[in-house]
Amino acid sequence: MYIKIYFNDKPLFLCDAIDKTIRPFIHHDDAVFIDELNAHTIKTMIHEMQQPKVHAGIFQHADLEELKKAFFKKFTVISAGGGIVKNGANKILMIFRRGKWDLPKGKLDKGEKIEDCAIREVEEETGLKNVQLNFPLLVTHHTYHEGTKFILKESHWFTMTVTAEQKLTPQTEEDIFDIKWVGPDEVNSYLPKSFPLISDIIEAAKQRDFISA
Repeated sequence: MYIKIYFNDKPLFLCDAIDKTIRPFIHHDDAVFIDELNAHTIKTMIHEMQQPKVHAGIFQHADLEELKKAFFKKFTVISAGGGIVKNGANKILMIFRRGKWDLPKGKLDKGEKIEDCAIREVEEETGLKNVQLNFPLLVTHHTYHEGTKFILKESHWFTMTVTAEQKLTPQTEEDIFDIKWVGPDEVNSYLPKSFPLISDIIEAAKQRDFISA
């Protein structure tokens, strides 16, 4: 098993074994591989993942939960909820935020359930009403700097549906300036202009037959 964490567009795999997903990365000259867990090696991996020359990272340890706990301690961890929304015409909602095509999501409020957060954020960022949550899809991780803090965002994604045709209203105060319903045959053309983790979400939705391949 593994946990994938994005440093900008670069994946770091925390894993307990090298599987078929990770194997292609491990042979790259510009990939970093570490299989010894201690404070120094964690610091080294975080440093290496921020170097322009590094393409990917693989951090292997027999106890994945122990590795995750030790690694996550080095960050301020923030939970978020979001959704991949489908309408009655079998189209997927995509938002344009800060120069990238994205999916709606946002931070979890104190005392809020992650499912409620996901629906609230989707409705706030898009103007949709009566969004129906279907099932949990996957959890993604990515890092970024916020002042002096190094943040690790853990985002819980759900499939969602809306039935009636509704007006879309981008939440401009969140830097969202366009929203589109995208057909299943068009989705791939948006991915080069999105974050890599969006491709992971789209692929997971296809595997669960939520999006037509």
